[in-house]
Amino acid sequence: MNSSRSLGLMLLTPAIVLVVLFFLVPVALTAVFSFTNMSTATGITGGAYQIGPSSLQRLGDSYGFPELAERLSQPSYVIDERGLTALESAGVDASAITEMRTHLGEVFPTRREAERMIKGLDARPSTREVKQISEQFNRSLLDTRYESEGDLLAGLDALGVEVTPAERDAVAASSYSGWTWTTDNFRRMVSTPDTLRTLINTVFYVAIVLVLFNTGYAMFLAITTYYMPETTGGIFRSIWLLPRITPPVIYVLMWKWLAWDTGFISMFLGQFGVAPKNWMLDSSTNAWVFVILINGFVGASMGMLVFSSALRAIPKSQFYASEVDGASRWQQIRYIILPQMRWPILFVTCYQTLSLLASFDLILLSTEGGPGGATEVWSLMTYHTALNNYAGNLEYGYGTALSLVLVVIGVTLSLIYLRVFNYNALVAKPLIEQ
Repeated sequence: MNSSRSLGLMLLTPAIVLVVLFFLVPVALTAVFSFTNMSTATGITGGAYQIGPSSLQRLGDSYGFPELAERLSQPSYVIDERGLTALESAGVDASAITEMRTHLGEVFPTRREAERMIKGLDARPSTREVKQISEQFNRSLLDTRYESEGDLLAGLDALGVEVTPAERDAVAASSYSGWTWTTDNFRRMVSTPDTLRTLINTVFYVAIVLVLFNTGYAMFLAITTYYMPETTGGIFRSIWLLPRITPPVIYVLMWKWLAWDTGFISMFLGQFGVAPKNWMLDSSTNAWVFVILINGFVGASMGMLVFSSALRAIPKSQFYASEVDGASRWQQIRYIILPQMRWPILFVTCYQTLSLLASFDLILLSTEGGPGGATEVWSLMTYHTALNNYAGNLEYGYGTALSLVLVVIGVTLSLIYLRVFNYNALVAKPLIEQ
């Protein structure tokens, strides 16, 4: 007995190692890093201070200073020695430089005001030179790296940015590029309007594709081909496997060929006077139709295989007996097939739910979340945040926080499915063995 138990543990060891390394450890690291502000701007050994697009977004969204963030994103024009030295090297009239030196340290909030001062000089430059001169005094905090908080605050003062103590602290906290432990990721997630829209998109996408295709249409295909002759049913099942075995890039390109303004749909409808257009990205409604169809056909093929295999495991004697009793096809489906398909339905529903929550490749290849974020789902938002940020700064901390939400949702839904399908009853011993 002990030897059998030891053999069983030895055989399970590789599986346990794989589960720990490729599931438990990544989930644990995701939970840990979700409480950090990790990004491509963070340093490993002590951070610096740098104001960029992502820090300005945090300053406005997380810290509640949107007006200050907008002000810092705009350049100022400062008359300083660096600009005067550049003008001397460019060969600008020395008398004009001497006059501008009397304005040393003055800050102009807009280019127009700086050019107005330059035009007022006694040695007035030409209009073309005025623009060239003003550009030498263009100063901005964006993407400027400061080694300490004092240097950052000095930079604010040099540009004439007047801030309150609370605003100073917010600017320093949002622009610090080192690793810090924080819960701001979750506060930002709750306070950002795009988060709610993405959540609604995700719920809509998962529910529609899961119900209509991954389980509903898959069950329809399995039952329909089951009642067909063996050869005919096998041919139809093989055809429906094509979307799954086709490489995703080629599969999506085929759909794009249908939807392009020079594609099949436009060519066909052009015969009836309809103007050609990109049907996939023309509107959010069209985009969702294509996203659901593209993902639905792939998901339906997987469910069809599982359900078809389960159908063949049902003893044919039950069907023969029901036919003798005069049962119709619908009665066979309702009273024989569906009751015995609870386990396969549970597996497909649970697996496909997790798959739809985590996958985004087909959406990325087809619409990239467009038009205007209309088809952006949670997993795709996580990818854009952590691996392909539009602003250029990859926010790993915020991306892992978004991923952690997916993990929690997936585990919660799995537990709900086990409860709804009465998992304990499904795995209970047969009454004859009890």
